[in-house]
Amino acid sequence: MIKNKIILPGGAGLVGQNLVAQLINKGYSNLVVLDKHKANIEVLRRLHPDIVVEYADLAEPGGTWQRHFDGADSVVMLQAQIGDLHLEPFIRNNITSTKNVLAAMKTSAVPYLVHISSSVVESVADDFYTNTKKEQEQIVLESGIDCVVLRPTLMFGWFDRKHLGWLSRFMRKVPIFPIPGDGRFMRQPLYAGDFCAIITSCLESRIKDQIFNITGLEKVDYIDIIREIKKATRAKSLILTIPYSLFHILLKTWALFDKNPPFTASQLEALIAHDEFEIIDWPKIFSVHPTPFSQAIDQTFNDPTYSKIILEF
Repeated sequence: MIKNKIILPGGAGLVGQNLVAQLINKGYSNLVVLDKHKANIEVLRRLHPDIVVEYADLAEPGGTWQRHFDGADSVVMLQAQIGDLHLEPFIRNNITSTKNVLAAMKTSAVPYLVHISSSVVESVADDFYTNTKKEQEQIVLESGIDCVVLRPTLMFGWFDRKHLGWLSRFMRKVPIFPIPGDGRFMRQPLYAGDFCAIITSCLESRIKDQIFNITGLEKVDYIDIIREIKKATRAKSLILTIPYSLFHILLKTWALFDKNPPFTASQLEALIAHDEFEIIDWPKIFSVHPTPFSQAIDQTFNDPTYSKIILEF
């Protein structure tokens, strides 16, 4: 049993849930998850009753959550606002919370940080998420704390409440699955299981003062991702391409009736931005064996323990 105390701010989300499962499987027992999504916290508590899981709004300084940093060996900073129609949640959850976590680390002299940034910091996209993630990363790099920065691309895997997880659930519900344009938008999807193995490698090696672009090794068009999901889930819906402009209008209309839409017009614009991210030899750097995309999709949607668990938005 490994007793190193690891703090996971934002650990009840997609990466955090996957990481906790992987760390426990490797023998780590002293894990502390701080998150403010009550429903997802309960999922984590139910799955792993022996770890510490506490409700905490990290954008609020001076809370009882800061006491957990005493005696901690490392922090994996996971909290992030991914989607919203307004700027304020991005500021609170990507900027303010980061400043507070770094302050808590310094107060308690926590020596090491794995910061989960995003590939969007090198993207041509101009939206609330991209801009605040860029600022967040800069704050971390200027903090003076020993850290490694990981910039993952679009991720999928167990507990995926957005992205491919939402697409799979939507596909099961509708007779026709719409694709914007011709669907030939190249993606480099990253399996969360592989990414968590990279995080674990960082925690064990203490690699620092470096930034790594962690990209899925396979380049896959959006429409082919959808086809793989359909195959893995055995969905019956018809995949149909529709004009991009019509798709954009539909998303704008959806946002009028849903205050937290799972897919927004700005995310659609990012989808077609034609970003191509650097591929590094992360399997060799971090001693991680990559999971082939089709196999990862199958594991995501057909694992007997985790594939049926759905987190809330």
